[in-house]
Amino acid sequence: MATKTKEYLAKIRTKTGLSDYKIAKKYDINQSNLSKYKSGKSALSETHAWLFASILDINPAEVVANTKLEQAKLSNNESKVKFWQEQLENLSNDSEPLKIDIAQINPTVGDLSGNTNKIIDLSHKSHELGAHLLIFPELALSGYPPEDLLLRKGFINQVEVNIETIRKQLPESMSVLFGAPIFIDGCLYNSACLIQHGRVRYYHKQRLPNYGVFDEKRYFTPGQNVMVFECQKQRIGVLICEDAWDESPMNAVVNHGAQTIISLNASPFQKNKHKQRLEVIKQRVLENKVGFIYVNMVGGQDELVFDGGSFVMNNKGEITHQLPFFQAITHSLNTPIMTQGTETTEETIYNALVLATKDYIEKNGVFNGAVIGLSGGIDSALTLAIAVDALGNENVQAVMMPYEYTSNMSLEDAKAQACSMNVDYQEVNIHPIVSSFNMQLSPLFIGKQPDTTEENLQARIRGTLLMAISNKFGKILLTTGNKSEMAVGYATLYGDMSGGFAPLKDIAKTLVYRLAKYRNSVNYVIPGRVIDRPPSAELAPQQIDQDSLPPYDELDAILSLFVEKKHTVAYIVKQGFNEKTVKRITQMVLNNEYKRRQSPPGPKISQNSFGKERRYPMTSKFQP
Repeated sequence: MATKTKEYLAKIRTKTGLSDYKIAKKYDINQSNLSKYKSGKSALSETHAWLFASILDINPAEVVANTKLEQAKLSNNESKVKFWQEQLENLSNDSEPLKIDIAQINPTVGDLSGNTNKIIDLSHKSHELGAHLLIFPELALSGYPPEDLLLRKGFINQVEVNIETIRKQLPESMSVLFGAPIFIDGCLYNSACLIQHGRVRYYHKQRLPNYGVFDEKRYFTPGQNVMVFECQKQRIGVLICEDAWDESPMNAVVNHGAQTIISLNASPFQKNKHKQRLEVIKQRVLENKVGFIYVNMVGGQDELVFDGGSFVMNNKGEITHQLPFFQAITHSLNTPIMTQGTETTEETIYNALVLATKDYIEKNGVFNGAVIGLSGGIDSALTLAIAVDALGNENVQAVMMPYEYTSNMSLEDAKAQACSMNVDYQEVNIHPIVSSFNMQLSPLFIGKQPDTTEENLQARIRGTLLMAISNKFGKILLTTGNKSEMAVGYATLYGDMSGGFAPLKDIAKTLVYRLAKYRNSVNYVIPGRVIDRPPSAELAPQQIDQDSLPPYDELDAILSLFVEKKHTVAYIVKQGFNEKTVKRITQMVLNNEYKRRQSPPGPKISQNSFGKERRYPMTSKFQP
């Protein structure tokens, strides 16, 4: 029986989606010949062997040799059988070494057609350059995390349609591995899809993270089975992200004969995360003595930012390829690449903030730029630098809104930075507006002394003006508040907390200064006085932040221990901090949970950010 002929015909049916009748019509094949091919009673003619090879995009010499071998077997010609078996063996021995490409892409959540086109386009480009296998990140088709989109049947149906589109349009001789949510037998899985020889196979993620920003057990069922596939005579095992952090899934795939492990990842950035990845993977590699290919996603998605940094490690635990961070790139592992890794912490975090801001604004597609309230202070100065680096100076507008407490230094420095960065700069004096508000409120406030109410009124007027500019010109308002302020409530609700995105939301005040100095080391854009002067909200005469807060180095140290590391008051006091100060600061954190719930999203860079991973009650009597 002509088994190979039947196999080739089945692959053509699968790839084209056509019936035998339509295949015969489209490719001008006699229907009786096609019936013989289907039954296995006849091997392909040499003409049809070349045609099938062209349709399937595989080596015609292989198809012709298999066809000739089947013809010899059907005619019982032993000498020809021997000859064509030798030819096939020679072809097998001459097969090229495995060529793998990594596609470190920046997908958009929910853009199934756009992500599909990206997978297809990059696959064809890699195929033209001789790749045998192209690897994409975890959930590359849907983007990560798709969250409750996964609960919509229509979304899952579209995923299935797009996987079929990819399958039909890939080169037959190429293997492609990408992540997608897969619904099978009533269960939804976080899966790796392998398209090879026109067919689709799935591996389902076994270890589902459910901590921090991860919520995978809400959506997915854990997989049970191992996947090992062959490509260019290499046996390759597949894992997805968290699987590699547990020794069991990797041991299992190695026990099934994998010579190399591929891990598809959507691993978000946070400080020192890449070092942690390398340490864990090195441990797994040395335990199992196998090579490891780690493919990570890149790009911003709401509060998360993915840093890329895909790498390859040999079976000795040595890094052989290191792809760049915060950059979409497709790279062949036949070509050496080794990103230096000399970036400072400040440079890495700054790049994360720029990418997160850029992608949040551009991927949403409803804003044509950004507007910022530029106060002459350090937070708005750094936010302006981030915005310009993310969007280009032509897409950023800065507005200074002075009042009677605004110093000449602030006016001069704000204007100087706007000029140095070549952004549209405007000044709106809010004195008459504040006076009008105070006049209208004075009958209600008889007998009351001025306090933070009047200070907050200034901030709220500024927020209203900035939101009006945002509405009128279609630019997103970037909030300039930092993590230290958000922690203790040192920000005005509906005032300086107004806006659509907060680039500094997870950046402590002391880190704001470090990032500003880093940015000036690239090129000097933030006036030195902004960095050197004592920080002030300038809402009252001679006001500085330390009138009501401890020094920022002390404040940030307490906040780090309490918020990020979740230590008790007693523990923090034992570290040498004043007990009264610690109790006051920690109580301020707890009292202002309601404010943070109403703050705009901002990129996560720390171990514990004020975002989706922090789920504290707003109403609580807890005492730490």
